[in-house]
Amino acid sequence: MASLIAAGFGLGLYMTELDFSPLKLKLYSYHKWIGVSAFALWLSRLIWRTSNAAPPLPAAMPRWEKTAAGASHLLLYVLMAAVPLSGWLMSSAKGVPTVLFGLWRLPDLLARHEVLGEALVALHHNLNWALAAFVALHVAAALKHWMVDRDGVMSRMFHWKQD
Repeated sequence: MASLIAAGFGLGLYMTELDFSPLKLKLYSYHKWIGVSAFALWLSRLIWRTSNAAPPLPAAMPRWEKTAAGASHLLLYVLMAAVPLSGWLMSSAKGVPTVLFGLWRLPDLLARHEVLGEALVALHHNLNWALAAFVALHVAAALKHWMVDRDGVMSRMFHWKQD
């Protein structure tokens, strides 16, 4: 999931600065493929998480950190869904079909609507920056637990024994 998020974000930054060209259109397709794949992976993660509880946080972790961890994970899940959905809605409103891997046209989620399309461009842009900020915060917190606290939080994700 992290790789898809990073690739989609980086590609999005790059492609939006290009002049209109066949390359730009191809990159937009790749960007959409990444978004649809990320959403499918998010959905499978959500299904998995509903029947498989996350490992418990260390008992010694302060309550405020546990609360912050829960809230940030929830917000990350919301943003991981909202970003690709906002892109799909934006494409639909702008009248640009989403065709997965050049093979399967996905249904439009909205009728073509110029003004709504532009509003969704701004929403998609802002959601991406919010996701990037929360990913950076998540990484910083994980590194703090690994390098400073050395409390085993990282082993919950990677299943290794921490020294």
